[in-house]
Amino acid sequence: MEHRSFSTNLSLFQKFLGFDFILLFCVLLLGAISCFSMYSTDGGEILFHTKSHAYKFCIFFLMMVFLSLLNIRFWFFFGYIFYAIILIFLIWVSLYGIKASGSQRWINLYFINLQPSELMKIAIIACLSKYYHRVQIDKVNSFQNLLVALVIIILPVMLVISQPDLGTSILIAISALIVIWFAGLNIKFFLYSFFSLLISLPFVISFLKPYQKLRILTFINPDRDPLGAGYQIIQSKIAVGSGGLTGKGFLKGTQSYLEFLPEKHTDFIFTLFAEEFGFLGSIGLLVIYSVLIYRIIRIGMMSRSYFAKLFCFGYGSSIFFYITVNMSMVLGLLPIVGSPLPIMSYGGSSMLSTMIGLSIVMSAKINHKQLIA
Repeated sequence: MEHRSFSTNLSLFQKFLGFDFILLFCVLLLGAISCFSMYSTDGGEILFHTKSHAYKFCIFFLMMVFLSLLNIRFWFFFGYIFYAIILIFLIWVSLYGIKASGSQRWINLYFINLQPSELMKIAIIACLSKYYHRVQIDKVNSFQNLLVALVIIILPVMLVISQPDLGTSILIAISALIVIWFAGLNIKFFLYSFFSLLISLPFVISFLKPYQKLRILTFINPDRDPLGAGYQIIQSKIAVGSGGLTGKGFLKGTQSYLEFLPEKHTDFIFTLFAEEFGFLGSIGLLVIYSVLIYRIIRIGMMSRSYFAKLFCFGYGSSIFFYITVNMSMVLGLLPIVGSPLPIMSYGGSSMLSTMIGLSIVMSAKINHKQLIA
């Protein structure tokens, strides 16, 4: 029964001293940069996007601090429940969700339009971390354990694909596979899966929606439709390239201000930032993200709990992939898949998901000496 005891001998003051203040500083710095970027997307005025993003960041940051005070055993116990709740939300979305831009991805909770697929990115990491916590290393590759992991992955992925949201479903699958790999899955299974995917690629493409096929064709040759499907990525590359070494300056991005750049407050926020602050500013942003990821991985390394280790390794690596996919997408290196940049992009569900993940990481740091039976 020890693993179900959420009590701790640490006082509230000791818990606050246990915070990773470098990680907190990185989060606050990214939050400040994102608010200034939203201010820029609103044309240098404090309008809807700026106010909404700033409010959500402040509220979710305080929520993260509060949730970090919970014992890591609470998050371990809550792992399966969290996954089940978000899975139910995904089923609810498929039946009664809000439709927008041809997709059915949101639940109206009055104070926020919740996108459960974003929360599943965290829930599936927590669920698999708990599952493999008690799986012996020599049994990770057994058929039974692989089958259980496959079911845990396939259920949410298929529900998200049906919305349709292929990009998020791929990111959920990647997050899950990262945890399984850290748990000790043999590399041959990844190779088999990769070659199986290559063989089945024509079959998979035949089931894609017309707009998804168009995105792939546009990625291969954006100039085939420069005023239609290729417009967004062409303007994005022009904006990034025009930023040069030091950028055009804050509030001086021509592509953004002249409205050549669609969706600049969401998935393409990095494009606006790169145009205004250039190559050096982009490198600075990457340094902040790198420090954030390093601290998450380091917390995983110092944790005695195997659950905390797996979660930190899985979450830190997942953030790396989210950043890589987003920046590759806006630079034309990957097809447009609708992947937000953590903390920087506008969106309450993405911000909420990121902060919940960071609160579990911070809880692991505060309770890094604890073992979970």
